Amino acid sequence: MTRFTTRPEILGTFGVVTSTHWIATAVGMSILEKGGNAFDAAVATGMVLQVVEPHLNGAGGDMPAIFYSKKKNKVEVICAQGPAPAGATIDHYKREGLDLIPGDGLLATVIPGAFDGWMLMLRDYGTMSVRDVLEPAIYYAENGHPVLPRVAATISGLGEFFRTQWPTSFATWLPGGAAPAPHANFKNPVLAATWKRIIAEAESRKERESQIEAARDAFYRGFVAEHIAGYLHSAEVMDASGNRHRGVLTAGDMANWHATIEAPQTYDYHGWTVAKTGPWGQGPALLQSLALLKGFDIAAMDPNSAEFVHTVVEAMKLAYADREVYYGDPMHADVPIDHLLSDAYTDERRKLITGEASRTLQPGRIPGFDAQYDLTMQMLKGMGGGVVYEPTMAHLSEKRGDTVHIDVIDRGGNLVSVTPSGGWLQSSPVIPGLGFCLNSRAQMFWLREGLPTSLAPGKRPRTTLTPTIALFEGRPAMAFGTPGGDQQDQWQLPFFLRHVHHGLNLQEAIDQPLFHTAHFPSSFYPRTSEPGNITIETSIGADALTALKQKGHLITPADPWTVGRLTAAKREADGLLRAAATPRLMQAYAAGR
Repeated sequence: MTRFTTRPEILGTFGVVTSTHWIATAVGMSILEKGGNAFDAAVATGMVLQVVEPHLNGAGGDMPAIFYSKKKNKVEVICAQGPAPAGATIDHYKREGLDLIPGDGLLATVIPGAFDGWMLMLRDYGTMSVRDVLEPAIYYAENGHPVLPRVAATISGLGEFFRTQWPTSFATWLPGGAAPAPHANFKNPVLAATWKRIIAEAESRKERESQIEAARDAFYRGFVAEHIAGYLHSAEVMDASGNRHRGVLTAGDMANWHATIEAPQTYDYHGWTVAKTGPWGQGPALLQSLALLKGFDIAAMDPNSAEFVHTVVEAMKLAYADREVYYGDPMHADVPIDHLLSDAYTDERRKLITGEASRTLQPGRIPGFDAQYDLTMQMLKGMGGGVVYEPTMAHLSEKRGDTVHIDVIDRGGNLVSVTPSGGWLQSSPVIPGLGFCLNSRAQMFWLREGLPTSLAPGKRPRTTLTPTIALFEGRPAMAFGTPGGDQQDQWQLPFFLRHVHHGLNLQEAIDQPLFHTAHFPSSFYPRTSEPGNITIETSIGADALTALKQKGHLITPADPWTVGRLTAAKREADGLLRAAATPRLMQAYAAGR
């Protein structure tokens, strides 16, 4: 068996933190060392990531978190995925001349959810104050941080567009008229001032929880909402459709929404219980993939063989085909998730996995959902091929958005996995006076009635954000995840299988050659697909690549160390903590003590 380990796992007994930026990882670790718990560390890390990786997430974005609280002794989910505004109707978007929601601009915006999610986590599970968790982000926004080369390239590539179309973004990201050079000290003083004002309003109250509520009020019912509404009242900006549009988000939308805590969706697999978000996210697709793979002897397969890659990819094709027909916000649609994860349904679906690559989208038919099935398949026939608006990794465009990920485990036994995203600097113009922009998550809705993902006011878009918690024999054991749009669960799945079945430690499993497929429609504008495709790192070996082609897969070779940005943290039964982060792009980090 070939192994690709480049670094040992990080070990600790005090706490471990992984994130997609070294500064954010260090901040999270410092919070633990100051006496904070995993939730405090996750919040501080997430706020700093908005500053140091603004091309991947922002204050106007969204955030699902899945976690184990030692105090409550249960796994829960924070849904900080904002829903569509009251004015976001299919009729309105059709009148704007749209058949698809653009991948950027103001019509792509839903209610920004991330800040309320972070504050809910801090209030109900953390121990620190608003000041404690915001001060690191304020420091790096006000005093500067070395700008990542990818951030600099993104800003440079969009400079002329910002100058001519989004002048508020031009003023923020190209101060003085020039894009920052790689590793230059970059500041966002307006964002720092926003967070300082949040702290000031919070500290007008005495008790910690009251301060947190005041911070939430300042953002959703106070000056932040007022600035957003004031800008959107008259702003009409260029977006990916090639035309200018106004947004529909209002202060009333923000005032009447808050993040929620809910139960996870789970599946048992070879002694492990894997916990994901509900079907308002794509997370159950990983669970469906596991259900399909339970019928194969994965342990007997070489984890870098064509047989392993083929079997995993074919299972994912079936799971993601079901995602297209059945997943959506269960508050607004009937989602048959128990049926999709049932043994009877899965046993029949598994028969579709043969020795040859499938070139067709094959969702299952479920009684009572025939009209929904037919409507979805009819609609998807008209979708073309090609690139998508949110591809990921180094071999794709610097101008496209992506995501960040954080895992934290503390010595008290709390585990947190969170995947913040949205509100990238590419999403929409910076809101004057706030220093951040809004998200573009509405692009995941369809402008067609009768689907679980049809646009409707108050409905959550089917997000791709999908952090993971896994329990071993009932014991909370592992937190893991990755940025990457539709690829997130596709990269997590082989990592998990290689760890469970082949005995690879976290770092070894992360370092193995990664792959994914674009066989099914993308969640992102313009919703394209590449049937039969596998993008795979060539380090898998020439023999495996040849065998995959012989099975009928269309191979898109990727350079070694360019696919996937996984991080993971694990707690052993004896209390030893482990953490690992991908060396790909030399951007993700793990720390422990």
